[in-house]
Amino acid sequence: MILYDRFIYPVAMDSVCRRPHLGRERARVIPRARGAVLEVGIGSGLNLPFYSGERVSHLTGIDPSEHAWRKNRVDTASLRFGFEFIRASAGSLPLPEESFDTVVTTFTLCTVPDIPLAFSEIRRVLKAGGILLFCEHGKAPEPAMQSWQRVVNPLWQLVSGGCHLTRDIPGIVTGNGFKITWLGSGYSDRRSIGGFHYWGEAKKA
Repeated sequence: MILYDRFIYPVAMDSVCRRPHLGRERARVIPRARGAVLEVGIGSGLNLPFYSGERVSHLTGIDPSEHAWRKNRVDTASLRFGFEFIRASAGSLPLPEESFDTVVTTFTLCTVPDIPLAFSEIRRVLKAGGILLFCEHGKAPEPAMQSWQRVVNPLWQLVSGGCHLTRDIPGIVTGNGFKITWLGSGYSDRRSIGGFHYWGEAKKA
């Protein structure tokens, strides 16, 4: 599983996350980022083309996998804002307190092993008045689909880097010190077990 997690999974996930309908979801959320931005779980940098050069002054991208980041296809030197990649996990951010205006997570919260710890770190590094932007897949609204998600979830986690199908994304956000100010949801391209998505903006409660 070590070879799978380090080499096969990052390639497979990068391919999945490059699908056009996911790009449309990123386009709903990422342009809202402003000021000094922290992206938690930057992966292979698929959000980079969606950041606004007029709104963003600097972007710090963190991810525990350098193998995923090496799949990046964007020349970061050509970005209209400063950029830095740091190998780190959501639960241990090597960053100062209240240093970011915006924190971004896209298709990341499904794999974070310790949600409360990660959110305590996000709140710590976010400035007063700062925002959290998120775009995530999670628990579907229909009981029948939820049942399928629960059945498939254990196997799904084994082959998908610990990804959870059943996480209540709005509940996670509001249960960990944030107030949602804008929220959208729906199936991405079809009614699949991992196809129900949430996107929104939240502030520190």
